[in-house]
Amino acid sequence: QVQLVESGGGLVQAGGSLRLSCAASGRPFNSYAMGWFRQAPGKERAFVAAVNWSGHRTYYEDSVKGRFTISRDNAKDTVYLQMNSLKPEDTAVYYCAVKRETYSDYEESGNYDYWGQGTQVTVSS
Repeated sequence: QVQLVESGGGLVQAGGSLRLSCAASGRPFNSYAMGWFRQAPGKERAFVAAVNWSGHRTYYEDSVKGRFTISRDNAKDTVYLQMNSLKPEDTAVYYCAVKRETYSDYEESGNYDYWGQGTQVTVSS
């Protein structure tokens, strides 16, 4: 059984930082792409960032470029999202997800096969 467990969310003031972690278990994920999505109240789930199987290629939604960094440690089956210069509009539930590596379509949530339960990130102004 595949499990993704996020951690690291919380309450932070604007301008602060958080690091989210997502630990995968159930199968080796070193051949899968991993991504982060978020869902704010009243909005649809949206792409935040993704990393390919090797960790050498990363992809970001425009509003987080230069502020967020996605990385992975395949030895630990874990993906990270370092979030700096946080803004109130970053407030959302953040989800990690896994997809089969196809070298494309990282931004489409429908392409991801497994999802975590989500972790709340709240940025106060």
